[in-house]
This record gives sequence, structure tokens and C-alpha cells, in this order.
Amino acid sequence: MSKLGTNDAIAGGGFHHLAIRCYDYDTTLKFYIDGLGCTRRYGWGADERGSGGKDSRACMLDTGDGNYLEVFAGGTKRGADEPEPVMFHFALRTNDCVKALERARAAGAIVTVEPKKVEVAGDVPEVFHIAFCKGPDGEVIEFFENANL
Repeated sequence: MSKLGTNDAIAGGGFHHLAIRCYDYDTTLKFYIDGLGCTRRYGWGADERGSGGKDSRACMLDTGDGNYLEVFAGGTKRGADEPEPVMFHFALRTNDCVKALERARAAGAIVTVEPKKVEVAGDVPEVFHIAFCKGPDGEVIEFFENANL
């Protein structure tokens, strides 16, 4: 499913995907597919075709609206005291922040911020309902609930 945005400067725009390199490919796919309900749309690399080469595996997971999380094998395991990776976090849109976090928790996520409402005095005052957890490779996931954004 290809969706073009309305950013004329780059002839389309909008979020397409965020990429992570994971330590345990199979565990990561299980977390995002079985735990968080993403759908595997496209894969590549030798092992995805059944011919060996585990570190070359990669795939695109539809997060639910045609936007993707791109997952690559071959990452290195990070210790608990290591600094956060370059990717700060990625946010998944939800209509039920509490339910999304509970599903992630049940799938093995480490919850770092329980669901909470945050009042933001931005361009227009908004209330965001957010929660954070870490996925199996230490990636920081935000669940973001707001009717306007």
C-alpha cells in the first residue's frame, strides 16, 4: 500500500518507515507481529527466502495504517547501562493507549512510562495520552493517542 502525502517540496512526504537493526530477528518479529499486531508485508535477504544467511534477513512490517517498521537482522545486543541508540524513539498511533501498552507488556516489552495524559501548550493547547516501553532490542516505543494529530 503506497500513500503519498501532501508535502510538495519532496513530492509526497508523510511517514513511511523507521528502521531498526535487531539482535534477535525472530523474537523481534514475534513481538511486533504477534504482540503488537503489525503485519509482515515484504521481506528480503537470504534467510527470508529460505537459503541461509541469517544476518541478511530484513522485512517491512505494516504498523496498521500503511506506514512501516523496517526490521534488519544483525544487530548487537546492548547492555542495560549502555546509552540509548541513535534512534530516540518511534511513536505508534493508537485510539487506546492503555490497551496498546498492555498488549506490549504481555508480549514482553519493558514498560518505562505507564499511560499518562500530558497537557501541551503548543500552537493550540492539546492533551496527549502517551505511554512508553522498550522492545526486545531496546528500541523505545511510544504509544500516542490524540484525536487531532
